[in-house]
Amino acid sequence: MSAWLSRALDLSRARGFLGPQPIEVQFTHAEGFAQAWDQVGVGTPSSTLDLGSGGGVPGLVLLDIWRSPITMLDAMEKRTTFLKEVLLWDDSPSDGEVITGRAEDVARNPQYLENFELVVARSFAPPAVVAECASRFLRIEGILVVSEPPEETSSRWNPEGLERLGLTDLGLFRSTANFRAIKKIAPTPEEFPRATGVPGKKPLF
Repeated sequence: MSAWLSRALDLSRARGFLGPQPIEVQFTHAEGFAQAWDQVGVGTPSSTLDLGSGGGVPGLVLLDIWRSPITMLDAMEKRTTFLKEVLLWDDSPSDGEVITGRAEDVARNPQYLENFELVVARSFAPPAVVAECASRFLRIEGILVVSEPPEETSSRWNPEGLERLGLTDLGLFRSTANFRAIKKIAPTPEEFPRATGVPGKKPLF
């Protein structure tokens, strides 16, 4: 962990954006996203989106590890203001971007349409909402990696629901924790993601 990242995560927790667990524990869990990617992807991802970045985990951690383009998206301005602040520090990596907005809205922006090789989600939403919101951000052959509970979770990811979004489940990968990998194999239908709030109120599965 670089000095920049250690300082950023300490500040994030001090401002209440991270949980009370030791920073080292949260860093190790975030490393698991990179390890899960290594099992399904090739090399360093060319573009990554952290969906619901919050206090910057795993986005800041992956940025520090890979030093490749990572976009951090969150709907709460106070959190994105913090992320922008730490990316302006003199010793910060140069490839970080921060967006304030709801995923359902940002996914409709042509700049981000099918733009990402990897999308990660730590505590964003239930599976159906994560899948629907992530689907349009992913390019064909792109990968969604989601942090999962300790127990077996295959029943949380309905194959028919994923198929409607152009996605398929690659299975559970165990590293520092459990991670689900989902691949985009077909274009996402134009109707998805639905309007802001609808994926949560009327989940596909």
